[in-house]
Amino acid sequence: MAKKIMITYALWAMGGPLGLHHIYLGRDSHALLWILTFGGFGIGWAREFFRIPSYVSEANHAADRAPVRRPQATPPPPPVGLIRFTGQICVGIYFGSVALISLSSFSFFYFLVLPLSIATGIHLVSSVGQQTSDLQKTLITCIITSSIFYGSNLSPLPISIAGSVTAAQHNTFKPLRPEPLGPRLYRLSLGVLAFSAPLGYCVFHNTTATLYYISDCIAALLDFFWFIPWLKGLLEYFLLLPYRLLCVLTGGGFYEESWRKVLEIILNEYSKKEMDALKILSLSEEASLEEVTRSYRELAKLWHPDHNPKQQAEAQKMFIQIQDAYEILLNRHKTKRRQ
Repeated sequence: MAKKIMITYALWAMGGPLGLHHIYLGRDSHALLWILTFGGFGIGWAREFFRIPSYVSEANHAADRAPVRRPQATPPPPPVGLIRFTGQICVGIYFGSVALISLSSFSFFYFLVLPLSIATGIHLVSSVGQQTSDLQKTLITCIITSSIFYGSNLSPLPISIAGSVTAAQHNTFKPLRPEPLGPRLYRLSLGVLAFSAPLGYCVFHNTTATLYYISDCIAALLDFFWFIPWLKGLLEYFLLLPYRLLCVLTGGGFYEESWRKVLEIILNEYSKKEMDALKILSLSEEASLEEVTRSYRELAKLWHPDHNPKQQAEAQKMFIQIQDAYEILLNRHKTKRRQ
């Protein structure tokens, strides 16, 4: 059945950021990418206004193409455009950042989880349309690069660049396989669920860690250019440009004051580690630094291994937990004082 341009435009207008028009055209990889990035962060969705006629023509051409029974010569690899390559890097960074915030507690995170997340994002962009890439080789490159930049907040950037270069080098055409709508929607649902869980954790459960990670990344990025002050200042200006534009559009002072209040509330929330530390020291969330210190001294004296010769192993374990909890809460209060 031939696809209609007007129907495609209607779906693009009503649910474009959710990839409805791509589902209609059978472009499932593109649809999943749009769902996970909300239409390519809005930019890709707007750009598609001019691309829809070619998408419809491509879909109709693929549907009308008769199955070929005789062997065909392998076509040359398709060229990788600048937009696709940039998209691979951006989505790789996006997937990697979500993994860093929500999945970093996993074992072998930097050796497997992080490179797998980034490689998946790169491969998803590579598979848009009638193209694809070699996921295995992209993943191997990401694993090697991740081990080089082990522990860095900015590691998603070099990993994404290296993985995107590998994906571009192994770019190929993918075979057209028309499938019923049911299995396609099932696979799309699995993909959305697999990504929405860690993303939801970042946004709703671990908001403080997300904000701190973003600020740490910006600070680390600016530190790269400390030896070129004017370039550092220019980069800082562009990074803060969206915020400044929003301040201008919303009246400046009022919005800035409201933003600072919201940010203060968010950053004053206790993280999971800090909540555990409060529990260990038997403190409430309103505890002052003096109360933290007093509780630490009392519990440290109570659980010191020298004072518990009959249960030294348990006392040693508890004593270490008390010390760690005190350091966590002490660092929190020091940070608040600097602010």
